[in-house]
Amino acid sequence: MTEPRVRTIVGILAVVGLGIAGYLRYLHFAGGSPYCLAGGGDGCEQVQESDYAKVAGIPVAVLGLVAYAALLFTALVPGPTAAAAGAGIALTGVVFSAWLLYAQLVLIEAVCQWCVSSDVVITMIAIAAVWRLRGGLVPHTL
Repeated sequence: MTEPRVRTIVGILAVVGLGIAGYLRYLHFAGGSPYCLAGGGDGCEQVQESDYAKVAGIPVAVLGLVAYAALLFTALVPGPTAAAAGAGIALTGVVFSAWLLYAQLVLIEAVCQWCVSSDVVITMIAIAAVWRLRGGLVPHTL
């Protein structure tokens, strides 16, 4: 797979992540309830209203927006520096998402489908970003 293809994959996934984080951010500030397919959204509301929905007073959804925007930027820039930055951001995101998933399952005892969707997206980005960084790519030729 060529670097431009991997960058495209990361970029598309980052846009999906921006959509999820943007929706959750909107709900946080608008005070709305998340739309969830199962359970009427109770789990989503519990998670969104929990003490774990903010870090140092900053909503987790805002942190997600920043991370996904940074990942989109790294996807737009070719080269090893952008690849390293993208992998670092994505792997940090996976670790943070794992902590938040633990908080949902063990500490809050409720699951937010939107949050789990974001966990899946950041994990997929991390796989692609590490693939890009490790050089598992064929050089792009015109």
